[in-house]
Amino acid sequence: MFRPSRIWISQALISFGLFAAAALTGIAGPASAQDRRQNAPGEFDFYVLSLSWSPSYCEEAAERGNNGRSQQIQCGRPYTFVVHGLWPQYERGFPNYCLRPSPRLDRNIMTSMLDVMPAPGLIFAEWDKHGTCSGLGARAYFETIRKARAAVKIPPEYLELAAEKTLAPAEIEEAFIKVNPGLSASAIAVVCGKRRLSEVRICMSKDLQFRACEETDRRACRRDEVVMPPMRGG
Repeated sequence: MFRPSRIWISQALISFGLFAAAALTGIAGPASAQDRRQNAPGEFDFYVLSLSWSPSYCEEAAERGNNGRSQQIQCGRPYTFVVHGLWPQYERGFPNYCLRPSPRLDRNIMTSMLDVMPAPGLIFAEWDKHGTCSGLGARAYFETIRKARAAVKIPPEYLELAAEKTLAPAEIEEAFIKVNPGLSASAIAVVCGKRRLSEVRICMSKDLQFRACEETDRRACRRDEVVMPPMRGG
């Protein structure tokens, strides 16, 4: 069975900020301090679908000098929003690593997801950290990710971004709300780094309907403006 190297996984984890999730996500800290169901698979309240703005990820990776395989796969192609993950959540806090050791993820499942999650190491890491908390088998969990992604329409102005844009986080939220009936400002959060758009996070019920999530929304980006770098590759 194929398993990625530790270096490969570490690059994906660092690049997507998973080590800093408690600080950046808008999702609260350790589940052990937040919910009595602590890391029981399938015992959670809702999902957060995290969509990463790929050009920001690639610019930040280049600045750090990261040129690993995951970066090469993703950053040589004209991706816009890609799936970072689908994360089970409690109303306060979140579960993680619910099965130790986690069941091995089949390589064929990993490769089937590369069109929406173009970083192999990330896919393995997301299964270990978040997928095992869903209560679903690996194939069903990644099928749920695909369904969640299909339920969210990306605003057309972001699909072929050829030049850098500077926007208020509220403008990005409004663009998503406009093209996604039923999505409200209390169900979406824009996440930023030092100056760039990092991610858009959308809260969904277990049956993948938009729903409010006060904690996630409360911890969204507070900058007046964020930069959206243009698409890369071609």
